[in-house]
Amino acid sequence: MQASEQTTPITVVLADDHAVVRSGLRMLLEAESDIEVLAEAADVESTARYVLGHKPAVLVLDLNMGPESSLPLIPDFLARSPETAIVMLTMQDDPAFAREALRAGTLGYVLKHAAGEELIQAVRLAAAGESYLNPKLGAKLAAAPPATNGRLDGLTERELEVLRLIALGHTNAQIGEQLFLSVRTIETHRAHIQQKTRRSSRPELVRYAMDNKLLG
Repeated sequence: MQASEQTTPITVVLADDHAVVRSGLRMLLEAESDIEVLAEAADVESTARYVLGHKPAVLVLDLNMGPESSLPLIPDFLARSPETAIVMLTMQDDPAFAREALRAGTLGYVLKHAAGEELIQAVRLAAAGESYLNPKLGAKLAAAPPATNGRLDGLTERELEVLRLIALGHTNAQIGEQLFLSVRTIETHRAHIQQKTRRSSRPELVRYAMDNKLLG
C-alpha cells in the first residue's frame, strides 16, 4: 500500500502488554513513511500517561492489558484526548466484543492474526476520522444481532457462573478450585466478563450481579 500524501506523519501510541508484540507492531508501522510511533505502553497507567502527554493522532490499544479490559477506559481516553482516534487490536473475533468497542467509540477493530496491512490501513483511516473493521468480523457482526435478554450482555453460562462467584467474594484461586479450572482460565473469563458488562472493578461487578438478580 502506498503511503498517504501529507506534510506531517500520523502520530501513534502503541499499547500492548507484550513487549514482543509491541516491537513487531512498531517495526511494521515505522516502515511506513507517513506513520511515527511516539511511545509504547505496557499497562493501563502508562497508556493513559502517554496518550495525555503526547495527544497522538491514533492510539493502537490491546483489548486486554494484562488482567484488565481496555473497553471501560475508552470513553475516558476519548474525553480527555478527543483528538486521538482509537484502533483496537485483539485476538478476540467475537462480534460482541467488536460491537462494544465500536459502541464505546473506537474507529478501528483489527484482529492480531490479520494485522499487517490491515493495521496500517486502520491507522490511516482512523487518523482521517474514518472507521475500519476486519472484513470477516464485519460479516459476523452483520449476521449476529445484539444480545437480548436470552443471555445477559452475551455472557456465557460459564461466565455467569464465574460472575456469581466473584460477586459472592471468592478469589480467582477459590473460583478455580470450585470449578476445577486454572487461575489463568478464571482470569480470562473475568476479563471477558468485564469487557461484556463494561465493569472493571469488583464493586462494579457485584452491583451488576445484584442489579440483574444473579445472586438469587
